Amino acid sequence: MPSLNMVRGMLHRAMRMRIAFNNRVWGMNIDPTARISFSAKLDKTYPQGVHIDRHTYVAFGATILCHDMTRGKESETRIGRYCFIGARSLIMPGVTVGEESIVAAGAVVTRDVPPRSIVAGNPATVIRSDIEVGPYGRFLSAGMSKADRAAHEKALAANN
Repeated sequence: MPSLNMVRGMLHRAMRMRIAFNNRVWGMNIDPTARISFSAKLDKTYPQGVHIDRHTYVAFGATILCHDMTRGKESETRIGRYCFIGARSLIMPGVTVGEESIVAAGAVVTRDVPPRSIVAGNPATVIRSDIEVGPYGRFLSAGMSKADRAAHEKALAANN
C-alpha cells in the first residue's frame, strides 16, 4: 500500500500535467505553480482568455468563464498571484481577481476584485480588505511555518 506522501506526489504530478496540457493544447495561460482541482471547470469556448498567476489555488467545482453566449462576447479573465478561489464559486467573463485575494465558496464574482481582499456572496461583495495571505491564499497569521514565511518574504522581495 503506497504511503500518503507517494499519493500526494502523484496527485501533484497529475495536476502539473493537466496545467501543461491546458497551456499547450488549449492555449490557456496558467502558471505551473498554480493548483487546480480536477473538478474545477475552465472555459474551453475561449481558452486563451484564462489567465491564472503563480501560487493560486482553484478549489473543487469552481468555474472560470471567459465568454458570454447571450451577448456573443469573449473577455479575458485574470486571477492574480497568491489567490484562493473557493469551492463552487463562479468567476464571470472579464473579471480580474486582484493579487492575494480570496473568493469565498459559492461566490458569484461579477465585478473586479481589489487586491488583498475577501469577497463572498451573490453577487460577490468585499467583506474584508487589506489582508495578508501567502501562497495558495493561506493566511500568514494562521500558523504558516517559519520556512514558508521566509520563502514568501524572499519571493516578495524578488518581485519588488
